[in-house]
Amino acid sequence: MTGRDILLKAIRNQSTPRPAWVPFVGCHGGALTGRPADEYLRSAELIAEGLLKADELYRPDGLPIAFDLQMEAEILGCDLHWAHNGPPSVSSHPLANGCALADLPEFSAERGRFPEVLAALRTVKAQIGDRVALYGLICGPFTLALHLLGNNIFLEMFDDEAGVRALVDFCARVGMTAADAYIDNGADVIAVVDPMVSQISPEHFQQFVAGAANTLFDHIRARGAVASLFCCGDATRNLEVMAQTRCDNISVDENVDLALLRDIARAHGKSFGGNLQLTVVLLLGTADDAKRAALACMDVGDSTGFILAPGCDLPYDTPPENVAAAGLMAVDDYQREIARQTVAEAEADDFRDIELPDYADEADVILDVITLDSATCAPCQYMMDAASRAAATIGDGVQVHEHKITLREGLGMFCRLDAGHVPTICIDGSPTFVSIIPDQPRLIEVIRARMREKSQR
Repeated sequence: MTGRDILLKAIRNQSTPRPAWVPFVGCHGGALTGRPADEYLRSAELIAEGLLKADELYRPDGLPIAFDLQMEAEILGCDLHWAHNGPPSVSSHPLANGCALADLPEFSAERGRFPEVLAALRTVKAQIGDRVALYGLICGPFTLALHLLGNNIFLEMFDDEAGVRALVDFCARVGMTAADAYIDNGADVIAVVDPMVSQISPEHFQQFVAGAANTLFDHIRARGAVASLFCCGDATRNLEVMAQTRCDNISVDENVDLALLRDIARAHGKSFGGNLQLTVVLLLGTADDAKRAALACMDVGDSTGFILAPGCDLPYDTPPENVAAAGLMAVDDYQREIARQTVAEAEADDFRDIELPDYADEADVILDVITLDSATCAPCQYMMDAASRAAATIGDGVQVHEHKITLREGLGMFCRLDAGHVPTICIDGSPTFVSIIPDQPRLIEVIRARMREKSQR
């Protein structure tokens, strides 16, 4: 049985001889080829080279061709901000700037960067597609809607229900076109990556997302591919409604209790995937840390309908030895048993050297925004945008600081402030908006209340 066979059986919720293993190599492929992400993600040759290198190093059962949730948005008129060490972020929202939905550019997989990504898919399919399942990742309908409309979507969900539903339906149709392009060029799995659904309630998921997502999943499955719903961020409250959709698989990141996901997914006959810690383990940890984390996930998931995977796109600078060590636990029985016997628990870092501000004595209200990285993570980007816009509206007396947990300083702030999840806004040291992006009136109200409280001391 090839790794591809194992992955496809696992994603269909069938028993397999071992867990399937999918390292989500997106911009990290640039590091493997020695090229910056903004060059790598524009080149069919480099993407193929990076994935073939990942196949050599990580022994995967499945690989994504590209992990870039901005490709569809770019074609539809969003401007992008590019980074050397991560995927681009959306920097403009055409529907927030006076453009009507009917006036957006036509979406086609022959435009933008899709031709380069599809050419890479054909190359990789020809070389390793008989033994490695290939994923086509598309931007989920709610996240794409937010790219097009910006943070205003959260207010419009109350003020213009029909308009938001029409927008999300439009984005699902874009997803169908993107899925068709991937399937036509050899993709086995279509992952609908919709991190922004972590920001809405189960009721709003049912109201705005479920119907569009089901239409998209039905289309993918009718084309003979399997469909995964992949949500980065704390999707805990939406796991049940996500499991009620007609996808084959649900994949999550480290914010979600994997055992809880397992129980909900299996109750609905679905497979599940996750949720190796991206930063504290894979990026900043050691190979032994990666082995421990992989074993912990595998103990929860076992070998029925489980895919061991990072919780999101691997950070660009992730040490290859850490990714390889995690994967080894899935694919090599002997090394797994050796690791169980020899890998001891490491002493945890208490981050006591990371100094917190003296919030009580500071004249300004300090907003510490804990993110994965707002340049590369959509929920983090929109959380930072909310904080920055609120501070700009208020004017003097507010400081905004981003703390990226891809850096030790940010991870230390995350731990010392007990943020719990990312992204989170802490106001004067208190986690206030935990993994939920606040609307502007509410955030401004809370900040001004804190300013009044400090002024009265």
